[in-house]
Amino acid sequence: MLDLFPAITTAFHHGLTSLPAIIWLSTLPIIIILCIPLLIPYFNPTPPPLRGCRRLGLSPSQQSNLHDEYAPKYTHGVPCTAADESGHPAWRIKALFTYPIKSCTGVELETAEVIETGLKYDRLFCFAEFIPSPPPPSSTNTNTNTITITTSPSPSPSPSPSPPTSHWTARTLRDRDFRNLALLRPEIWIPDPTSPSYSPTLPEIQSNGVLIIHYPRLSTNPLTNLLQRLHLLPTTTSFTIPLTPPPSQTHLFPLTPVKIWKDTPLAYNYGHLIPDALRALLTYDTTTPPQLRRPLTLFRECETHHREIFRCAPRKTDIGFQPVTGFADAYPLHLVNMASIRDVARRCAGDIPCLSVRRFRANVVVQGPGRFEEDGWKRIRVGGDSSRLSSGRMSGSESESESGSVETGVEIHTVCRTIRCKLPNVDPDTGIRHPSEPDRTMKSYRKIDAGDRTNACLGMQLVPAVREFTLRVNDPVSVLETGEHFYIKMLAPGEKVEGV
Repeated sequence: MLDLFPAITTAFHHGLTSLPAIIWLSTLPIIIILCIPLLIPYFNPTPPPLRGCRRLGLSPSQQSNLHDEYAPKYTHGVPCTAADESGHPAWRIKALFTYPIKSCTGVELETAEVIETGLKYDRLFCFAEFIPSPPPPSSTNTNTNTITITTSPSPSPSPSPSPPTSHWTARTLRDRDFRNLALLRPEIWIPDPTSPSYSPTLPEIQSNGVLIIHYPRLSTNPLTNLLQRLHLLPTTTSFTIPLTPPPSQTHLFPLTPVKIWKDTPLAYNYGHLIPDALRALLTYDTTTPPQLRRPLTLFRECETHHREIFRCAPRKTDIGFQPVTGFADAYPLHLVNMASIRDVARRCAGDIPCLSVRRFRANVVVQGPGRFEEDGWKRIRVGGDSSRLSSGRMSGSESESESGSVETGVEIHTVCRTIRCKLPNVDPDTGIRHPSEPDRTMKSYRKIDAGDRTNACLGMQLVPAVREFTLRVNDPVSVLETGEHFYIKMLAPGEKVEGV
């Protein structure tokens, strides 16, 4: 038996050195290269649809409504009574976006439900960083050269302010170390009773749907990076969270105060669901050593702890309810005008050749009005017959035409201009922050509001006159009332509003 091994070895060696074997081995790399495209789906498979749910928003094969946003036709306005070649009203909704996670990628919609806080699912979640309370000052004076100066006592010393305490504070693209928030791409999946896999007992249904969060894979391994560039390894990864804490697991999502501007609403803490790799991505650019970085978590707004809006907004006596918002900066809806964006883009084209409207993170993008015409809007109507509503004679949520038919539409208050920070400096596709643009350009000619002379204005903040309705792409936009705006920074003596 042992005598067979030398013979087998000799035959194997002879086979490898034969001409057919040499030809086969030389063509093997070519065969492997040709097979790579066939193997890619197995290395980077597409996840199956979630059970009993459907994906909200445009389909992957559907073209964005902003696909032609750089077209010259958007650089100027058109008469409000005109119609375009497709028969749509000239002044209309161009695109709709909801942003499930504050400062992350938006979800584009054809039809959007509006609830009292704004577009449904808009700014439903936000990331927050834990800020520890500062250590108490040392009672030991180590300065041996201290000079003591005696003065007369103050007649009525004012009470000392309460010492700052540890807290969670919301983080956005405004914050220097969190530009990578732009790279997170959420997907909203909502229950679909028509799905063959639908069942009320599914966890996805009991949580009223789920949010899939896609984010880039970070790797310092050169081989891994090469395989990712060749699409042999996925460049992104994802995880899933419930849209609402499941009824049987509410103890896992404790209600916790989170500071957003001047408010501290209670929100559900989703921290136990965040992968460590995502935390590493979001703090990748920070100059703080990893072991000293502050804790980061994800919060979901709580419907019973919304923030009431008073500054510039209509009151309960005007519309029947006091406006509220969740994690949005200040108001339920945000509108921008295509012509206004293109005017800014033209002025800073040398630094940013393609300034996308997506940098300004609006819910409602309108086309038709001339540049900055929206600055003077006080009330608008969305929907209905734009040819009659443009005269400004109608009010309320419905109006009756001469023939007796009802022209539906929703009245919306344009309560103030949007005061701009440097958030639009971040490219929504790359997360790269431009050092000065478009903030510098806007400040050069758009510091137009007497209520805030230090910042530029672009876009309008909206408060609907009804709590629930639906917006659709191509809905007509009509102006009911125009007037002056004044961005009020001070609510009361000493109470400063941070901004919009």
